[in-house]
Amino acid sequence: MRIAIVGATGQVGVVLRSILAERNFPVDQMRYLASGRSAGTTLPWGDQDIVVEDASTADLSGIDLALCSAPAWLSRELAPRLAAAGAIVIDNSSAWRMDPDVPLVVPEANPDALAHIPKGIVANPNCTTMVAIPVLKPLHDAAGLRRITVSTYQAVSGGGVAAVRELAEQLAKTVDRAQDLTFSGTAVDYPPSSVYDVPIAHNIIPLQFSVVDDGSLETDEEQKYRNESRKILGLPDLVVNCTCVRVPVFTGHSATILAEFEREISVDEASTVLGGAPGVALAEIPNPLMAAGGDLSYVGRIRKAQGIDNALNFFVVGDNVRKGAALNVVQIAEALLAARG
Repeated sequence: MRIAIVGATGQVGVVLRSILAERNFPVDQMRYLASGRSAGTTLPWGDQDIVVEDASTADLSGIDLALCSAPAWLSRELAPRLAAAGAIVIDNSSAWRMDPDVPLVVPEANPDALAHIPKGIVANPNCTTMVAIPVLKPLHDAAGLRRITVSTYQAVSGGGVAAVRELAEQLAKTVDRAQDLTFSGTAVDYPPSSVYDVPIAHNIIPLQFSVVDDGSLETDEEQKYRNESRKILGLPDLVVNCTCVRVPVFTGHSATILAEFEREISVDEASTVLGGAPGVALAEIPNPLMAAGGDLSYVGRIRKAQGIDNALNFFVVGDNVRKGAALNVVQIAEALLAARG
């Protein structure tokens, strides 16, 4: 297998390289592609040092699988070129997710979608959607999912390295005041924000994403959650109401979900179903620290919803950089490799 990692020097690219090595993915030749400013540097692969190539000018021939974690604008230009040169592209950006000719895949939920890849491109879902899908799919299979109401609690690492740095710098400004029992986080001379409109330290931000210009007052992140859930689960009419919130957590996207079903499903039945579901672990107190660095979606607080027939409340959390991005890319690659025999 001749593999190329596009965006090899970025946050997800670093984790991609690590997971490929951890899972002993068969790599006969590795290539790293990135922006022009990183071209010419070297990164390790096993006992080799691989020179990073400029993605915009590199010869793209001879690649079997391209694992692409580049910005959407670059992916729109680069992914078709990679596919035309003979590669299957697994793309982590938002560029191709809603293209009807591009499968949007979570291997625990819809691996059959990989049977038809007309453009040579497979899309990876948004990291927020990804955390819930391994939980929602087996529940849907058991009772028929009809509606979900979601509130997310999204870690800053979903905003990239700059967002992580911003939270760290703001937290550092408050360390000396930690012993003040009346400290509320206000009146702090925080460093200038480059990512968020308001301080993220000791705070939550319920409107951090771009508002969609369609009169709905929803953000693009909230619409991604709806559209991607529908496509992955094969439920084009699934009712999804979502509010996406950024919280001062470094790693681990969480969500509270109210799920309504066609049929009655008890807490015990749901727990049994989820206890045997791939990629899922039951937890008494699921939380981001538990999920960070791991590969599973943790689910807990499963309970009957009050006043709504056939409905459950539960809490889900997963590592947004690993399963939410890099791991799912590798799992798709593994599924493609298995299909080749």
